[in-house]
Formats: sequence, structure tokens, C-alpha cells
Amino acid sequence: MKNAQDTALAYFKAWTGQDFDLAMTYIADDVVVDAPPGRIEGAEAFRGFMGPFAQTVQDSALLAAFGDEDTAVLVYDTRTAQVPSAPGAEHVTVHNGRITHMRIIFDRLPFEVARRNG
Repeated sequence: MKNAQDTALAYFKAWTGQDFDLAMTYIADDVVVDAPPGRIEGAEAFRGFMGPFAQTVQDSALLAAFGDEDTAVLVYDTRTAQVPSAPGAEHVTVHNGRITHMRIIFDRLPFEVARRNG
């Protein structure tokens, strides 16, 4: 069985590599996600939140990854169509190879500036 860091890295590689369907195979059906916009519950709600963002990712850089059997932390930077640098971090809890809880941390300001500037 993979540890949490392996699962988190496989998920990251999939969603930043434009294979969101593969990424979703690492997400538990009853996942709970705490993100800047609020709590998201369930895999389909998560797909609706993360899927559109993942489609805008043009490039990504993994800055750090740490983990143990049950939890992992990834720190990364993404380049999107709207924002040249969108750093973020995820803390995940993994059970039986699937992410059951995720806390996403990212700076929303670059996206707000991009929206205001058209």
C-alpha cells in the first residue's frame, strides 16, 4: 500500500498533467475539503470546484512534499492562463489509498487582480 505522500503526489501529477479523471481516482467519495471559498463535501462537489481550475493550469512546479502513512503536505506553484504564479499548498489525509480530507491553501489575490484587469 502506498503511503499518504505517494498518494498525494500521484494526485498532484494527475491534476497538473491535465488528467483530472485520473486525479479523481485518488479522491474518496465522501471527501471533505476545506478551501478558501469554504467547505466542500463529496467527490462530485470537489470535482465541480477543482476541475475548472485544473483545466486552466499550463505548468506547475512542486516545491516540497512531506508525508507519513496517513498525512501529507504538498507545496507547489502553478501557472495558469490568468495568473503567471499561483502558489498553493495542500494538507491531505489518506485512508486506503484515497484522499479523505484536504485543506487547500492558496492566495486568491492574484486571481482577483487578473479579473479586475480583464
